[in-house]
Amino acid sequence: MRFVKKNLEEVDHVVDTKPNKSPFKWALLTVGTLFGVAHIGVLGHLMDRTQLPKIDLPLNDYSSYVIRAGKEGYTIEYKANDPKVMRHSREIRKKNGFFGAGGESQIDTYEEYTMDGGRHLQGGDVGKLSADQLECIKAAGGGESSGKMVGASVGAGLGGVVANIPYVGWVLSGWLMMLGQDKGGEVGAELATAMIAECE
Repeated sequence: MRFVKKNLEEVDHVVDTKPNKSPFKWALLTVGTLFGVAHIGVLGHLMDRTQLPKIDLPLNDYSSYVIRAGKEGYTIEYKANDPKVMRHSREIRKKNGFFGAGGESQIDTYEEYTMDGGRHLQGGDVGKLSADQLECIKAAGGGESSGKMVGASVGAGLGGVVANIPYVGWVLSGWLMMLGQDKGGEVGAELATAMIAECE
């Protein structure tokens, strides 16, 4: 850079403003940065490491396990199929007698079953009915058919009594026959399946 006096005489005085580049300074800075990053990585690895073992057990909806671990060792209690026996409870309220005239009774049933599917998957074959289920369906169908015939007969007998009522007698007669048929079917199916122990 040149400085000029007021009388415009040039003075040759050069000032060097460029910084002094030292390769040692850059090498030291690079080594320090790498050293710091390496220490942060090692500290993170040591903080993540635990004294307890990592155990990966095969788990599903029916498995259970208890792990007790310490510095001296660990113990595992693992059950792949827990509970082995499941329980199904059901509360049934039924009306007793004809049209519920005998009051109401309550039946509590408890059934234990395993995962073989005999209770909840029809023996493991989804979509197929067991022999007990087929027997129950046949019994319910036969009982309902017989009950409807008996109920319709009773309703028709009572229909003769109300048939002479002016204007509405014929309607009441048909209604009594249909009501007797429906109630007779329900009672017949219930009686037929009540005699078979496997039917619910």
